[in-house]
Amino acid sequence: MRITIRKALILSVLLMILTFPALSQTVNLNTPFLRDYLRRQQLIGNFNSDYSMTIFPLTPEVSDLDLDDPKKNGWYQELYGQERALTFDEGKGSIKMLPEIIKGQYNSNYAFGINDGAMIPNTGLQTLISAGVYLKYGRWSLQFQPELVTAQNLPFQGFPEEHWGSTWEQYYEWLNTADIVERYGHYAYVEYLLGQSHIKYNYKNLAIGISSENIWWGPGKRNSLLMSNNAPGFLHATLETTKPFETNIGRFEGQLIAGKLNNSGYLPPGSDYRFRQTPLYVPKPDEDDRYLAGITLNYQPKWLPGLTLGYSSVSQMYWRDMDSFDDFLPIFNGGKRPADVVDLDAMQRNQLSAGYFRWASPGKLFEFYGEYGTNGNSKTFREMFMYPDLNRAFTLGFTKYIQLKDPDTYLGVQFETTQTGQSVRENILAKKSWYTHPYVRHGYTNNGQVMGAGNGPGSNVIFAEVSWNRNFTKLGFQFERIVYNNDFYYKRFEVIKDWRRKYVDLVPSLVADWQVYRFLVSAKVQYVNTLNYKWYLENSDDGTYWVPGLDKNTFVGHLSLMYLLK
Repeated sequence: MRITIRKALILSVLLMILTFPALSQTVNLNTPFLRDYLRRQQLIGNFNSDYSMTIFPLTPEVSDLDLDDPKKNGWYQELYGQERALTFDEGKGSIKMLPEIIKGQYNSNYAFGINDGAMIPNTGLQTLISAGVYLKYGRWSLQFQPELVTAQNLPFQGFPEEHWGSTWEQYYEWLNTADIVERYGHYAYVEYLLGQSHIKYNYKNLAIGISSENIWWGPGKRNSLLMSNNAPGFLHATLETTKPFETNIGRFEGQLIAGKLNNSGYLPPGSDYRFRQTPLYVPKPDEDDRYLAGITLNYQPKWLPGLTLGYSSVSQMYWRDMDSFDDFLPIFNGGKRPADVVDLDAMQRNQLSAGYFRWASPGKLFEFYGEYGTNGNSKTFREMFMYPDLNRAFTLGFTKYIQLKDPDTYLGVQFETTQTGQSVRENILAKKSWYTHPYVRHGYTNNGQVMGAGNGPGSNVIFAEVSWNRNFTKLGFQFERIVYNNDFYYKRFEVIKDWRRKYVDLVPSLVADWQVYRFLVSAKVQYVNTLNYKWYLENSDDGTYWVPGLDKNTFVGHLSLMYLLK
């Protein structure tokens, strides 16, 4: 729902006034620095090891937090403390306030950033304000936590016009098969969303309901192949576990969703351009809604403590094409078939699937994890083993903490690599990139942003972090190398034997999380050094082959404040 800046600010102020007098609060665990804190606490041994940490958000009321130990979870008592809740109907119901959150982001020269939820690619200042209430009555729970996003949305250089010609033509082969917005219009951006809201019926280890919360599936800390908080949350029905199911063979967790994805409605750059008398832009069916169904299941074997094995699958298609039960729950019908067999019904679906693992050693300060995904979900098992690189993407990572002299202080080392770029030449030539689709031409997106790995189709990322940690406090240095859309790079420039143009970001960052009075603060400062921005360079007049490209840089600052109300 788009509204004016004036109305949005009035709504935000009213929301804070109405919720301010409440006596207690919970927290949405999709907040990145809290999710990172929980995983760290689990490896240290201060959080319930039954949870796989591969399905978020967790349910705060049933997470079995050790609230009685203020040394471990003192500030959690501020978040979850039941004694501060306002009760009614002889204790059958309770209402508390959710923490008020303000997130700010500043980009100096061009858009950069992933995993920021409802925020958009933006130059200038951008803010997200969130507040709300949590009401529980019997087995019902209602969380109302809307989000207000405002962004300056200043102009910045996008795909260079100097690329004009066949480079623009081939770039549009990706723009026409995914709704990935470069810039959200030409004016300031304001959006008021339901945000992290839900209504659920809870019974034992299960919950069923309707939600607009962000979802994270998989073991990755920096990237997830199928579900992440890179795009805004979408309205969906959900059936999920709130606590692992204990069985004689181990523990099980899972979630089943069905929902509606939003088209952005924004045109790609140069949508009015024509090349060889042919329009580059092929209009997308923006009037058609997209339906998404997905499932994730994981298993923790009784005989291998700390190991989690999981599987996730998603499928989306346009409402106009849905005419059978398989269309509503296609996760049970992947359309497995030999590569030379054409299934017209399956071609109307954009399907992705992934298997994953996480091996964590709570108390021993180490975890190792990975996720392997296939684009299309149609390969037979024989093809899977014969051609594992075909249509694949993957993530691998580990985290290790080393206890320092102070028993509450740890040195952390983290590494993660994600590749959605293809390595099979026939796939690259056929433009079978992750998060794009030739029929569902909005691709795997919501409101113009990819819902999986945030750097988008064909991207390869290496991420590393070294940090000092003490309880909630964290001080760290991060370094990231991002190669953007290698599929486009090889499709366009390999044929002309031009090897100079890889579009690469080198990103050193300083991060800090700490508590000041009743504020939880998370800050990050990044310097983005971009080589060959948007694959552009100018050839030298003297014939020199290795010449500098369009190298750019931008400063990015992030600041999140969470206020814990009494």
